[in-house]
Amino acid sequence: MSQVDKQLENLKSTIEQEVPNDVSVTDVKYEGPELVVYTRDPKRFAGDGDLIRRLASKLRKRITVRPDPSVLSPPKQAEGEVRDVIPEDAGVTDLDFHEDTGEVVIEAEKPGMVIGRRGSTLREITQEIGWTPEVVRTPPIESSTVSNVRNFLKNEREERRDILERVGRQIHREEMSDDEWVRITTLGCCREVGRAAFILSTPETRILIDCGDKPGAEGEVPYLQVPEALGAGAHTLDAVVLTHAHLDHSALLPLLFKYGYDGPVYTTEPTRDLMGLLQLDYLDVAAKEGRTPPYESAQVRETIKHTIPLEFGDVTDIAPDVKLTFHNAGHILGSAVTHFHIGDGLYNVAFSGDIHYEDTRLFNGAVNDFPRVETLVLESTYGGRNDYQTDQEDSEKALKRVINETYEQGGKVVIPAFAVGRSQEIMLVLEEAMREGEIPEMPVHLDGMIWEATAIHTTYPEYLRDDLRNRIFHEDENPFLAEEFNHIDGGEDERQDVADGEECIILSTSGMIEGGPIMSWLRHIGPDPDSRLMFVGYQAQGTLGRRIQNGWDEIPVSDWGNGGRGDTLSLEMGVETVDGFSGHADRQGLENFVKTMNPRPEKVLCVHGDEQSVQDLSSALYHDYNMRTFAPKNLETFRFK
Repeated sequence: MSQVDKQLENLKSTIEQEVPNDVSVTDVKYEGPELVVYTRDPKRFAGDGDLIRRLASKLRKRITVRPDPSVLSPPKQAEGEVRDVIPEDAGVTDLDFHEDTGEVVIEAEKPGMVIGRRGSTLREITQEIGWTPEVVRTPPIESSTVSNVRNFLKNEREERRDILERVGRQIHREEMSDDEWVRITTLGCCREVGRAAFILSTPETRILIDCGDKPGAEGEVPYLQVPEALGAGAHTLDAVVLTHAHLDHSALLPLLFKYGYDGPVYTTEPTRDLMGLLQLDYLDVAAKEGRTPPYESAQVRETIKHTIPLEFGDVTDIAPDVKLTFHNAGHILGSAVTHFHIGDGLYNVAFSGDIHYEDTRLFNGAVNDFPRVETLVLESTYGGRNDYQTDQEDSEKALKRVINETYEQGGKVVIPAFAVGRSQEIMLVLEEAMREGEIPEMPVHLDGMIWEATAIHTTYPEYLRDDLRNRIFHEDENPFLAEEFNHIDGGEDERQDVADGEECIILSTSGMIEGGPIMSWLRHIGPDPDSRLMFVGYQAQGTLGRRIQNGWDEIPVSDWGNGGRGDTLSLEMGVETVDGFSGHADRQGLENFVKTMNPRPEKVLCVHGDEQSVQDLSSALYHDYNMRTFAPKNLETFRFK
């Protein structure tokens, strides 16, 4: 019998001692980081609301209780009983029974009403039918991504359970080394923006944090080939952790599965969905531009299949010697500051990912309150000495001024925007400005993935700012459903009609003008001197967006239908930059994040910024807070303890 099997036997014995004598425990298994307890008496477990909590506290594990398949009532009978328990106002749209696990997935417009106060309705459902309910939200705006991911995971349920059981056994394996050290190796995004990737290693465990591409620099990928990374084989990684879905952090995750990785990917649920959306688009853009993509859609599906979503604040075992906790990063939907607790109090490391410290219209500001952090790996995108952004109110005034001026000239405003985050922020500003009469009512055309990304935002309102979440819960107040918003389905004829039509605003991907439908809008509207091109997000070095921002007016416009070949276009429209809408903290925000961090770290590694930015921020933190700071280069290794 293996060490893990002995451990499970002991856990089963402990659970049997803790539960009442007449409550059966038929099996105990690991599934990913969770301990799953099977019982013939699920109704008894449900009747004692504190029993699972007491077991979790005693065993120091996350516990899920499932009914033994032998005691389940037939799905048809159970469905009627479930609907009798759930209030009609909950808006149940689907019930999906899984007899292999005894779970019923309830999709509802108002999940909170299905859950009930402190889970009371869920317990009542189990008491009535024995099945274990799982609740998901019906998206207020239909999302093909959410639907496809849910259906895919449903179809792959059996294989996914096998993956989770294998991962669970890996997490709870016996520690083999008595050594105590922690290393961080930088594989990208050091003294540069993009291709984020780090290896966090201990004598026992190797974890990859992020695996992105570099915008505007084809072929510059993380240094995955080195021995510390995949040089010893992708299978030697124990886990992958993804901070958020932007491609400079997520684009190359599927490549790991192409190289033979078969382990877990930890991230939040909305990041999982957005990651799939952006990675498939990444492949689509590469094909249209005549480039050979680094992986295929099959590897995107593998990535999703191996993803284990975690919620903010849940402390989760991901290796024998590592616990992971996600905290809100305030950057985009589902973005997380990742906190690693290593060993039994040995060392704590936090990776900021990308952060926004202040509240925005979309999100509450980044969390920086942790039990312990010895080392912080901190993004420095706007860490330069003079990188102070305009505050939100002034930024919004500038945006409205440009729109009003362009409208009076009879022109159109074209805003290249990231599909995830910046677009939704701008949509909220525009919706309120038109409702308040601060700008004229006019169509706002959403092109590229913006509408789909917006639909995903409305699927996960619990990740949004409190007041926005409440508005989304009430359909008649949902700002994303305002009648001004028009989804462009991608047809050139529709774009031509918009270009020939009345004054309007166009939000289009890509945000750095690196391909995508924005190229079409430049062809259609670029020659119009009455129109404006307005930048509202970061433009990385080497991107076409940065070049236009710096004054280029002769720009290459590819013909995607011709293998990416094309000619140049003379840009006659005005070009404006409105600061303050970035999803990144500015210099002051980064300093405040560290200054108010509780507890304050001993060491800070400044990454994800150009050379001047990381050095400026590193120097300032050293002088102001007397902490050890570094501006590492790629392929450096830091050893702690």
